[in-house]
Amino acid sequence: MITLENDRLVLRFSDIHGDARCAIEFQRTLRIPDDDRDYPLPPGLGRFPLRHLDDHAPRLPEQWRRRGGVIAPIHQAEAMWINFEADSGYPFAVKIATGKICALTGDGWVDHLNSDPQDYVVLPEQPWLDGYCVERGVIRQFVAMPLGDGYTVEEQLTGAARHGGLQIVVYPMKRERYRQLLARDLDRSRPLSAEAPILQAPSAIGLAPGGRMKQEVYDDPHGLDAWDQRHGARCFITLANSTQWLAITGERPPTVPPTAKQYTEAGFPWFEWYGGDAVAVAGAEKFKSLASVTQLGKAKGEEPLPENETTEVPHIIGLGSGGVRPVREYPADETGG
Repeated sequence: MITLENDRLVLRFSDIHGDARCAIEFQRTLRIPDDDRDYPLPPGLGRFPLRHLDDHAPRLPEQWRRRGGVIAPIHQAEAMWINFEADSGYPFAVKIATGKICALTGDGWVDHLNSDPQDYVVLPEQPWLDGYCVERGVIRQFVAMPLGDGYTVEEQLTGAARHGGLQIVVYPMKRERYRQLLARDLDRSRPLSAEAPILQAPSAIGLAPGGRMKQEVYDDPHGLDAWDQRHGARCFITLANSTQWLAITGERPPTVPPTAKQYTEAGFPWFEWYGGDAVAVAGAEKFKSLASVTQLGKAKGEEPLPENETTEVPHIIGLGSGGVRPVREYPADETGG
């Protein structure tokens, strides 16, 4: 079962186990410079608002009503990262796609899990995902761009602009495998509005590859057979621009985040995550041929990313993987989060 709680998708699989619960949220963040340098982790600046599409059905076009799920506002050229929470310690396999293209492999969307190459992340080992896994230890940041301009991963790999948004499916570990895991690890501690017109054929928002960031996507330590693929939970996250969000929900969207340069010049830190002994997966070959937003913009004679200056990062906070996971947010009240 998926519920929407405080702008988080909370997933519970009570029929599998009482501990089988996790949460997914979408964090606003700095857009790192798209300059082919490898940047550390930018901060979380607060959650993107999420609303049920069904609650606003009279204002939606038919294709959005059929798709269902939730909707979030995002500005053009704004970045995001996905935060995973599995505080009970129960393991999950999570597939993430943008425009129905897997963010780990570049393959088209299928509901089931694949291990060669691995097309899912494993919780609680994976704390977050900031973009497309382009090589071992490096991702390209998720950056919002309108469908139809050729920038999104969906358009670059398929030649079509059909879906946009994000798609997720979550599978819990099989009950028996979890019991075996608990027995094996028994000696280890676990961190436990006014009327508005119906939108007519709105332009969808998709995600495109932005700047390079140091981030590992970890290998599955349990094996493909550990996951209960009979009990998956799926959700489509539609991304709306600020005008669409206001028309649909009657709410004003969050303000545009600060630039990476503004944030750094204010003396605020960036982050680095140490994953201990976890093994990182290799990047997707399909992503290596993609052009980033800036690279494609130059080829088209456009400047799609404003304020894309290279930024020096003097202050990096290391986040360790032992015990309770540190919060990757700083400082939420001062940056519009």
